Amino acid sequence: MNRVRIAASPSVVLAGLESAGKSALFRGLTGHAAGDEANYRGSTVVCRRCQVPDCNCDVVDTPGIRIAADAETTRLALAETEGADVVLLVVRGTHLMREMEILLRELDLRGRRSAVAVTFKDLAPASVHAMVQHYQERLQVPVVLVNARELATGERQALLQAIEEARPPGARWLEHPVTAGGLREERDPAATWFEHATVGPVLAALLAGGMFAGPVYLAWLAATWLQPVVERVLITPAQALAVALSLPHWMQAPLTGGYGLLTLGVYSFLWAFPVVLLVGISVAVVEETGLKDRMAAALDPWLRRIGLDSRDLMPVLTGYGCNVVAVHQSRACGACSRRACVSLIAFGSACSYQIGATLSLFGSAGRPGLLLPYLLLLFLVGAVHTRLWHGRGRAHRQAPSTLTERAFLQWPSARAILWRVRAILKQFLLQAMPLFLGICVVAAGLDQLGVLTGVGQWLAPALRWVGLPAEAATALVLSVIRKDGMLALNAADGTILLAMSGRQVFVAVWLMSTFSACLVTLWTVGRELGWLAAWQLCWRQMVTAVGSAILISQL
Repeated sequence: MNRVRIAASPSVVLAGLESAGKSALFRGLTGHAAGDEANYRGSTVVCRRCQVPDCNCDVVDTPGIRIAADAETTRLALAETEGADVVLLVVRGTHLMREMEILLRELDLRGRRSAVAVTFKDLAPASVHAMVQHYQERLQVPVVLVNARELATGERQALLQAIEEARPPGARWLEHPVTAGGLREERDPAATWFEHATVGPVLAALLAGGMFAGPVYLAWLAATWLQPVVERVLITPAQALAVALSLPHWMQAPLTGGYGLLTLGVYSFLWAFPVVLLVGISVAVVEETGLKDRMAAALDPWLRRIGLDSRDLMPVLTGYGCNVVAVHQSRACGACSRRACVSLIAFGSACSYQIGATLSLFGSAGRPGLLLPYLLLLFLVGAVHTRLWHGRGRAHRQAPSTLTERAFLQWPSARAILWRVRAILKQFLLQAMPLFLGICVVAAGLDQLGVLTGVGQWLAPALRWVGLPAEAATALVLSVIRKDGMLALNAADGTILLAMSGRQVFVAVWLMSTFSACLVTLWTVGRELGWLAAWQLCWRQMVTAVGSAILISQL
């Protein structure tokens, strides 16, 4: 196969409306950066650049353009097209004419080399071939019909050829909207029970709960079975070896002590990894099928009661995987609701590491049944928290106009799911676990120096407000650094947990998981919304967390 070469390494910017298939094309062209895009609206929130392996050009993936919206992602996408050497318009074959008219009106393509990629080839109506020919002749630019999700070799080569042959559209057709005459056949996504006014929100809420409850339960079963095996095969022999070698205490502590790498660190991995893996698969499947988009639209009426709308649900659900990614994804929210969305993420979106740590603590305390009421209360109090600090007195907002309220339902692509899960596991193994292992080492050192005992004594009076022992102070402090820092309660083979009542265990986990967003999330909020906004989010969350913990302790 002959390689297509483009002189001077131009930048090729993919521009289109949401759900048009830009990220799938980017993945197909470059083989990179698939893992934070999916089959739902607004899934790309940053511009991603990568060189095509067999083509001397850089391809840039942009967020979807939202018409009549004030989202930062729309401004970002429009700005990126202004400096592009080649603009590759990406439109769905199911709505080709409507999307072409919008893009030609919104984008300034005068004198700019352009080409068109028509996606959803497998779902497009029979008239799409005639429409492709029509636009190619009228605009005088290359137009290629492809299946972006499963980009075939021939289609990929045709796209590269279209990029090479890109040229400015005819000026007169940009001044006067180009229509396809009588070829107005479109195919809209089929309606489902999610669009029913009464049944839809309930069904969506059940799906939202199930997509996390099922994987978490399976993860609990896996960790419960593996824990005694790991203790017998790894932890107990390691502790015995340390004693047999007569290692000094300052060496044993960071390895096999209460906060050691081979004790607390192993417990962290054992309980967090299955959650990260299974929740990642569950979320990927829901997103790739298009169900997540339907779910968000169905819950829109409920979300408006707390000052949000369907657009804001996407980042909140993403937060159950990683709060930092969710804060970035909030760029697709409207300017008037973004802070409320980020506030709910920080308080109510239990990331995979937080869920894993919570599951570990409840399991070690012999009270795994507390997980379900914990997650339910987290959702309810999170909604009240958002309404309290962000929803009062706000006028009812109309959702920004969108091209469609529904995504196409389709079988998930195994390749896309693999890409997404691989990215999640990579982040967990290369970023999350090293950080927590570092926390183990630091905690072990502070314990040896007596610092943790001093912190516990200082916080003991405040902890008594919610009926917790002073020994819980260390885990509370570490949970502010990272949510899975609460696993410090597992120290010394869980003796602290086992000495606590069921109510105390629940209050401890609740307070540690809601008292503050982790430092990485707060840093991200500061970078995204400003340090004043991060500080306001922090103290408001502390007020809600402490107040709710006091109420729970009195029940």
